[in-house]
Amino acid sequence: MVVLDCALVGVAGIAGAVLRFGFGQSEIGGGWQNSTFVGVPYTAVAIGLMVGWVGVLALCGAYSLRTFGSGPDEYKLILRSGVLTAGLLVFVCYLTRIDLSRGFLLATFPLGVALLLLGRFAARKLLHALRVRGRLLHRVLLVGMPAGVAELLEVIRREPRIGYAVAGACLPRLSSDPGDELGNAGLPILGHLDDVRSAVEKTGVDTVVISALPGRSSRLLRRVSWSLEGSGVDVVVVPSLTDVAGSRIRVRPVAGLPLLHVEEPEFTGVRRIVKRIFDLFGAVALALLAAPLFVVIAIAIKLDDGGPVFLRQIRVGVHGKEFPCFKFRSMCVDAEARLEALRKANQQDGPLFKIRKDPRVTRVGRVIRRLSVDELPQLFNVLRGEMSLVGPRPPLPSEVAEYGDDVRRRLLVHPGITGLWQVSGRANLSWDDSVRLDLYYVENWSLSTDLVILARTVGAVLSRNGAY
Repeated sequence: MVVLDCALVGVAGIAGAVLRFGFGQSEIGGGWQNSTFVGVPYTAVAIGLMVGWVGVLALCGAYSLRTFGSGPDEYKLILRSGVLTAGLLVFVCYLTRIDLSRGFLLATFPLGVALLLLGRFAARKLLHALRVRGRLLHRVLLVGMPAGVAELLEVIRREPRIGYAVAGACLPRLSSDPGDELGNAGLPILGHLDDVRSAVEKTGVDTVVISALPGRSSRLLRRVSWSLEGSGVDVVVVPSLTDVAGSRIRVRPVAGLPLLHVEEPEFTGVRRIVKRIFDLFGAVALALLAAPLFVVIAIAIKLDDGGPVFLRQIRVGVHGKEFPCFKFRSMCVDAEARLEALRKANQQDGPLFKIRKDPRVTRVGRVIRRLSVDELPQLFNVLRGEMSLVGPRPPLPSEVAEYGDDVRRRLLVHPGITGLWQVSGRANLSWDDSVRLDLYYVENWSLSTDLVILARTVGAVLSRNGAY
């Protein structure tokens, strides 16, 4: 990553000089009665900037192994280092009276940040691909109660991109029989809590993941961590507080206790106004860009079976308010009348209804569904204030009628054209996974999260994963 970042920042520096001065020789000019750096070529400036920027990245922790592969922190460090490097350079130029071109700086830093972000994105995708193939993995020992270990094991096996290969588990003595939770998991039980150090040495793991512990869990946790001192093994603790993002958690030590303060999720206020403004501008821009595609799809649907172009379906929005949701019609005109006859063929659990090869889908419908463009008319729902660009999946009233109290929290925010469900598999998700992702978004939404989801939507559409 150091080599890649050096190359990308170097390219940004040279490109900035070319954009400002062209392909001819460019040098620092005179200014502020100081000629020490007059005549220094901008290629030398680009090299100096490369060294300084990568140094700031290192100081910010961008090359820590814990930042690679998952979460937004890696990208936030890139943005933070770009701002910090620009500020330091301006400060140094002011003190030393170096007359650097403003056009060079304005071209180099945005380009450099963009290239670094793209580089990290590409490296992350390569890392994920290698991990799926069983390479670059952390060998992991799971510690905790059987139910917690079973839940961890399920997540790790479901998400190979996190790079954990489970070597075994250690359970409390009262859990010598793993019972139903781990009985069929095929996970080696390597001992009890007192055996964690010996299990680590036996299996050669580099990470110990600790889930829920019985009784005085803090005391047991201390004993386990103390037993691993000097082994070079990472200790990861899974808190019982789930589905809460780090931005809502504050650690405040009180009387020697590290208390976790959880901020309330924000459903109103200035951030909501900013999100609404972002939705409006984004919907207008996307509608203008997609206008030619609207015409092509409309003509294709009309020529296919002569039926209406748009489907107007009642969905449930924020606070349970129903609204007409617009889509390009992808099914035959009498699709609703044929629904009951197909109930037994449903391939989804929960209140959802999905069939991989639904006979009601038209020829044009199969194409626009695979390309995920059947939902483009929902941009008008965004403009009307009934939906957002990003949010939970808009449910049918029949689905909402089966919601429990927990699931109804999906209705605290506007439904979205895309969301975590869209970029995580769509129809391939189970009902429980769909609910879990939507609730996580509701509890932890932010504008930066929306931008990440919108960027990931492009990849989800191109991969066509779960689109049918």
